[in-house]
Amino acid sequence: MPKAKQKSNTASSLNLSAVTGAVADVTGAVAGTIKDVATLPLDVARAVGDEVQDILRRATNPLRTEFLLKDLLQVVIGATILAVPVGLSEESWRLANELPASRIATLAAISIIFIGTFVYYNYYRGTFTEHWDEYVKRVLSTYFFSLLVVAGLLSLIEVGPWPMDLVLTLKRTIIVAFPASMSAVVADTIK
Repeated sequence: MPKAKQKSNTASSLNLSAVTGAVADVTGAVAGTIKDVATLPLDVARAVGDEVQDILRRATNPLRTEFLLKDLLQVVIGATILAVPVGLSEESWRLANELPASRIATLAAISIIFIGTFVYYNYYRGTFTEHWDEYVKRVLSTYFFSLLVVAGLLSLIEVGPWPMDLVLTLKRTIIVAFPASMSAVVADTIK
């Protein structure tokens, strides 16, 4: 009989080790599942957070390097916002008579510098080397179309005598274009 008890103990220990191994496998699988379930919200939160950050980055810092038709319309409307009140004031007309051409040229240069600085910090700060040609196009287009809006307004109200006194009309146009170009570049940033 002692041999039979030995076989029974061996069979019990085999069954016990098999059960223990199965329990360990199940426990490991359950622990892995619990770990996966426990970390799932963190993984989802990270993914959602990354997506939200990407959306906010694109919304607050858009990479708009091209000067499109929409931008042109914004420039024209923005230039008109300040061209009308300044262009209708007699003070700006008299100022054009009194200021020398060198001061008017300096005012035009200051306008372009202001536009360039504003455009750089709003559109091209991190991408200037790749898009410098688009930067130049945006700055010069903004100033040029501001000048066109002002010239059209001054001609419309008949204080821009183009054929009679070209220099005076250009001086008036540049003086009124100073604030008009500033409002044009600000309006261009509207999405």
